[in-house]
Amino acid sequence: MRKKNWTGLLYVTPWIIGFLIFTIYPFLNSLYISFTDFTMVRDPKLIGLANYKELFADQEFIDSLIATFKYALLTVPASLVFALLIAVILNFKLKGINFFRTAYYIPSILGGNVAISVIWKFLFTGDGLINQAIGIFGVEPLPWLSDPELAMIVVSLLRVWQFGSSMIIFLAALQNIPAELYEAAEVDGASKITQFFKITLPLITPSLFFNLVMGMVGAFQEFNSAYLITGGGPLKATQFTSLLIYNYSFKFFRMGYASAMSWILFVIIMIFTGLVFVSQKKWVYYVDEE
Repeated sequence: MRKKNWTGLLYVTPWIIGFLIFTIYPFLNSLYISFTDFTMVRDPKLIGLANYKELFADQEFIDSLIATFKYALLTVPASLVFALLIAVILNFKLKGINFFRTAYYIPSILGGNVAISVIWKFLFTGDGLINQAIGIFGVEPLPWLSDPELAMIVVSLLRVWQFGSSMIIFLAALQNIPAELYEAAEVDGASKITQFFKITLPLITPSLFFNLVMGMVGAFQEFNSAYLITGGGPLKATQFTSLLIYNYSFKFFRMGYASAMSWILFVIIMIFTGLVFVSQKKWVYYVDEE
């Protein structure tokens, strides 16, 4: 057994080395840098909590947090609802259903692609395809990328469009629900809506919990859409915290200040993730297979 353990450890050694060098070391080093005045030109100089004190008085940072929270509130629930809705539809045994399952999953693969973000931006320009489409119905062109509220909707729609991964997880959960439960419910006269809320929804809550956590963490860390579509504008309405961290790191070269932002964002993500984990006892139903 000891020989087998060492053999297994030998096989995972490359991953362990990579994890220590490329994950753990940068993670801990960023914590140290957050307590320094580091510009990447000169050596880090310890300044204690000065970066954190400046952060809590920085209105730009607070506004970026507000924009990030707004983005998460718009995208996470919408993504979950659309993913579950499409999963329910794709759970029916229809001819050619595998094609549709693949088609709905593809946006999750392409959504983070730079080219897709660029195309998305051109779709919502003044003379873009979206304004041309609504113009057919006599609607005046909308300033999608120059109006703060509309710009937030544009970047949020791109995130919601990428619901494929959550859909696949929901679909797998739906297919694991015993058919006997629905048959018994029909015998008792339960409607389809009652079956959904009394059988389907409770039994897929573990998958709902997983998708909620992953979606929330991803939303708080969103960078690509804001950077490539709006650049953080207009009026910094879509300047999410991740984008602000990037700006302070590689435009203003205030690496210590940016690291402090990163750790504040990390703490916020951990708090909300912890709250979701604590709350699962009240709404997540785990089937006891014993």
